[in-house]
Amino acid sequence: MAGTSSRVPVTSAPPEPQVLATVGNLRLQSPVAQGGVTALGFHDSFEDALVLQPVGPQANEGLLARLWHRITGSTRSGLPWRQLEGGALRALDVGAVAGTDVYSPVDGTVLAIRDRIISGRKVGADIELRPTTAPSLVVTVEHVRPDESLTVGASVAAGSSKLGRVVDVARFERQALAEHAIDRGNNVELQVHVSASLGVP
Repeated sequence: MAGTSSRVPVTSAPPEPQVLATVGNLRLQSPVAQGGVTALGFHDSFEDALVLQPVGPQANEGLLARLWHRITGSTRSGLPWRQLEGGALRALDVGAVAGTDVYSPVDGTVLAIRDRIISGRKVGADIELRPTTAPSLVVTVEHVRPDESLTVGASVAAGSSKLGRVVDVARFERQALAEHAIDRGNNVELQVHVSASLGVP
């Protein structure tokens, strides 16, 4: 049941190719094997992230929107997602139990591995990737305990290069997915930014 401490197996298998969101020609694949995804949610971000376009159907879509899609036949396939709060959809939370293996959502290069500090404690890391198909952008993968073998400059492949494991960030701060996913809404968060090296505001 969502929001409880129910246990599901920690997933270590790599994910099948499945696009969850797009930004222009950039496609963000699931960083977690489909059997390990507990929920998907989009929300706004305080950071200067780009707006994401969800691929699957919205699970908490309004009645009028659902009727319109039914009338026009414009239904979407893919994993259902929820809008977790108002505002632009600048961040994607891929729910997964702490300890689940996390894989790269894009083909690209590791730009940075930055410690995430919450209340003075190190809680995993944020991993920045430069995608091959959109080198002017940076994809940030958050809430990950990175593999010791992962290094800055390393090449990664979507769905096959392991970045690390989901960290138990819900122990330190409440997660937006908590009401919709088990394990207190632990998740991998994806955001896309314009590369700071381009000098674009």
